Amino acid sequence: MTLDPRARSFRESASRAASGGVTIRFPLDPGEAWGGRDRYHVAGTIDGVGFRTSLVHRAGAWHIALGPRSRSGCRLEDGQSVAVVVWPEGPQAGQLATDIADALAANAKAQAAFDGLATFYRKGWLRWIDATKRRPEVRAARIAEMVRLVEAGNKDRS
Repeated sequence: MTLDPRARSFRESASRAASGGVTIRFPLDPGEAWGGRDRYHVAGTIDGVGFRTSLVHRAGAWHIALGPRSRSGCRLEDGQSVAVVVWPEGPQAGQLATDIADALAANAKAQAAFDGLATFYRKGWLRWIDATKRRPEVRAARIAEMVRLVEAGNKDRS
C-alpha cells in the first residue's frame, strides 16, 4: 500500500466486541485532519496489515470498526496495543479537476454529499465526466448533472 501524505499514525488498544469484530478508537478529529463530512471512508494498516472501512462515531468518539472476518482484525486480542496508519480513501476534494471542484464548492450540500460517497461512487462520477475531455460542452453538462443528482442524494446516475 502506498502511504498517503494525509496519513495519520497512532498507537491505540484494540477492543474485541461480542460479535467477534474489533474496534480501535481513532484519537484524532477527522474533521480537522481531512475536512468535515458526515462519513469518512478510510484505508490504512494495523500492525502492517491493510484494511479498508469507514470511521464510526460512537459515544462521542471516532472509531475504526472491523468486522469479525476482517483480515486486520481477526488476529487482534482485546486490549492489544496496535500501531495504526490511516488515510482517507479514494479521490478527495483537493484532488479534483478545477471545474469539478469549483462546481462542488459552489453547492455546499452537493460537496458534503460527494465527500460522503464511497470511493466506488466518487470514481464512477469522475470516470463519466472525464470521458468527455474532448467535448467541453458535454463535460460542463455532466458536471452540472452530477452536482444536481448528488445534491438530491443519488449515489450514481441510475
